[in-house]
Amino acid sequence: MISRAKPVGSAGTPVFAILLPVLCIAAFALLIVTRPEVPQGDADAAMLNSVLLWNSIMPRAILALIAGAALGLSGTLLQRVLRNPIADASTLGIASGAELAMTAAMGFSPLLIGFSREMAAFGGGLAAVAIVLGLSWRRGLDPVTVALSGLIVSLIASALSVTLILSRGEYAMSIYIWGAGSLSQQDWNGALSLGPRLVFGFAAALLLVRPLRILALDDSGARSLGLALHSTRLAIVALAVWLAASVISEVGVIGFVGLAAPAIARLAGARSTGKLMLTAPLMGAGLLFLTDCLTQILGPGFTDLAPTGAATALLGGPLLLCLLPRVHSVSAVAAQSTAALNRLAKPLLALGALLIALALIFAVVLTLGPAEDGWHVATGSLLTDLLPFRLPRTIVAAGAGAMLAAAGFIMQRVTGNPIASPEVLGVSSGAGASLTVALFLFGFPSPIIMLLAMALGALAAFLAMIAISARSQFSPERMLLAGVGIGAFAMAIVTMVLAKGDMRGYILLTWLSGSTNRAGAFEAWTAIISLVVLTAPLPFLSRWLTILPLGAGPSRAAGLHVGVSRLALAILAALMTAIASFLVGPLSLTGLIAPHLARLAGFRAPGHQLTASLLIGAGVLMAADWLSRVVIYPYQVPVGLFAALIGGPYLIWLLSRKEVQQ
Repeated sequence: MISRAKPVGSAGTPVFAILLPVLCIAAFALLIVTRPEVPQGDADAAMLNSVLLWNSIMPRAILALIAGAALGLSGTLLQRVLRNPIADASTLGIASGAELAMTAAMGFSPLLIGFSREMAAFGGGLAAVAIVLGLSWRRGLDPVTVALSGLIVSLIASALSVTLILSRGEYAMSIYIWGAGSLSQQDWNGALSLGPRLVFGFAAALLLVRPLRILALDDSGARSLGLALHSTRLAIVALAVWLAASVISEVGVIGFVGLAAPAIARLAGARSTGKLMLTAPLMGAGLLFLTDCLTQILGPGFTDLAPTGAATALLGGPLLLCLLPRVHSVSAVAAQSTAALNRLAKPLLALGALLIALALIFAVVLTLGPAEDGWHVATGSLLTDLLPFRLPRTIVAAGAGAMLAAAGFIMQRVTGNPIASPEVLGVSSGAGASLTVALFLFGFPSPIIMLLAMALGALAAFLAMIAISARSQFSPERMLLAGVGIGAFAMAIVTMVLAKGDMRGYILLTWLSGSTNRAGAFEAWTAIISLVVLTAPLPFLSRWLTILPLGAGPSRAAGLHVGVSRLALAILAALMTAIASFLVGPLSLTGLIAPHLARLAGFRAPGHQLTASLLIGAGVLMAADWLSRVVIYPYQVPVGLFAALIGGPYLIWLLSRKEVQQ
């Protein structure tokens, strides 16, 4: 399942073992020498400088070492017990589950969270990893299935977290800012609280070295040696989740240290379970310590350049991409097949039925709604009064849903992967990262600049994914993991700004939620014009869309210029993704749902499948927008989040099938 890396030569081993400590010492020395100080003039200045050193800088440094070691140990336990080199609290949904649990606890009972913060984080993380392992169990905890399941759980948890933040106000927003992972300290309480937990966790882990060695064998070999497989796995996973939850409850989410530490330990020469258990915590401690020192040194006036958790998350995407060659899957996702499971005898008649259904949804959305005295169908003057509010958001939802569906259809055809979509492949997240850059450069850019920036980010993310996947002949599992890595890197950039808590963070939070509450004439016309202009060329490109799923070799044999066709389609998909994400956020999963439902319905010809995808995408997001207005009336759930809460379970069902076929 997992290929074994070649041993690192003895000449290279000391480099990795010595380089990180040397960098840590140099960074901390630079931090101490160049730190701001109160000007010397009297005894009070000296006392204040001493307080800053011993009650802020030093406890922060010790806490970074302890937290990094705990995360390194947690990641090592997860990777060994699951035989998965890309397992850690971030990729398994543990961090997102813990943050959701703490956000809910803070939103509904801000006083109680002070007494049960660690238990809330542990419960949320354990529930998330239980769902991930449950989804992956049928495929023997296949690494790609585990990673995809973690992505799904993280998406759903993120959607729920943002929903709670928007509904519960300043309490939840404060914990979201804190949850980005800040190591700032004013006393030694954090280090004194987390230190004993690390000691206990390390002692418990040492007792599990032998079971972990046995688990390195296959399941049948482990059982033959008398190991209680399920209970042992559960105990090790629970210990790893508890270590990660302890760190999250104390300092927030520190992304991907648990993924990086064991990888660096292996580069330093650690191969056996015992050596990894000793080396990975040291590497995790050094990595987090070094990152935290750099965020302080590079920040203006020694205010943090970014929350340390967001800074470490920037390592996650590139590291996942570097680890892709180590991952071998039993193929959780099958490539597209030309054989149809079912084919509609009269696709045009079915398209007509879809069009009628879309018209009915449109009529219901505009006219039917709840009021204080019950449900009403708006007609006459009442409908005229409501149209300025309902019509623009309905058009925005329909246009964005259709564009996401078309973008997902193009991505599935270009890559030959039936589970590809803007959300899964990190293209929507790339648009968000570019929006973040635009906010930094322009302060409060105009909608046109925001759209252009998001288009460039989406295109860059999609082209990067294609370039990475092409090296493995568009292997479905490598492609999906590349998308996870790109999405993790992009969302880390977004988190850096969100954690600032200023107006730019509010703009990004609104974008993440996908709210259509403020949709007006500009947004409605943007959706209409973009949909017409960007989908108009697609019928003329049906030959490309038919041949490209066969692969690069057959496409070239058929006389198709693969590079040019992929680039042209990538530009169209990126533009549609950027505009749709600008209108309804990055989390809706409509780009996955609509093309897949069209395929399941029996539409096989590219033209028929594209048309069906457009109609289904528009209908799904229109219905989601209407439901988001009525399910908790008089309050509203942003349509992007509500659609994600619908699409997430659908993706879970899709992944739970034995094979995803085209």
